[in-house]
Amino acid sequence: MATSSTDQLYLSDAYLRSMEAEVVAVDGNRVALDRTVFYATGGGQPHDTGSLRADDTTWAVTDVRKDGGLLWHTLAPADGARASEVLRVGSGVEGRLDWERRHQLMRTHTMLHVMGGVVWNRWQVPATGGNMEPLTARMDFEFGPLPEGFREELTEQVNAELRADRPIEVSFLDRAAADVDPALIRTKVNLIPASVTRVRVVDIVGLDRQADGGTHVASTAEVGRFEITKTESKGKGNKRLRLNVLDA
Repeated sequence: MATSSTDQLYLSDAYLRSMEAEVVAVDGNRVALDRTVFYATGGGQPHDTGSLRADDTTWAVTDVRKDGGLLWHTLAPADGARASEVLRVGSGVEGRLDWERRHQLMRTHTMLHVMGGVVWNRWQVPATGGNMEPLTARMDFEFGPLPEGFREELTEQVNAELRADRPIEVSFLDRAAADVDPALIRTKVNLIPASVTRVRVVDIVGLDRQADGGTHVASTAEVGRFEITKTESKGKGNKRLRLNVLDA
């Protein structure tokens, strides 16, 4: 029986750097696998990169997208060969992440959760959207005029939370339980598809607990330092913060 979904190994362990998997579908330069450590673009976090290897051929993974339950890995031609010319359903492959890039994204994503927790606890303002790249990001909040001293206060509080070395825990809830807990979804719009029956919860212990499908570091101290590079107005009641993550 064909596999209808890809086991997303990073949901339980974001520190896995490699895996062995089986090809379950091939489409030109794309392959879907039965299991993967590669994150697929979504929730403001970009896809992972790295490599897939089969026998003596290694392809660079240049994109990862989710389509239904399958995660499709786009592969750059290797030695002139497209993936479909070598790989078949049932082929075994070994995948390996570009770990430096992934870890930078983990640090960045956790920084955004820490900042979101600080903003909510201090000003009770929800996020309206965001996006990230390795060690840089933007986040929009439902602010009118920013409070006096906002930039300095937020910077000081976020960096204090990073230094506090708070542990970060991942758990899973039935969708019904998550839906009756409004604190789990603090964005302006509920971004969790109706098809999701188990909700993944990322808990920065003592600070912030949110439904989230992305990858995170194990403690806030692993993030480094936080800085705001720019604040922008994006219309009435919407302020954008541009952010960097720096080494501690």
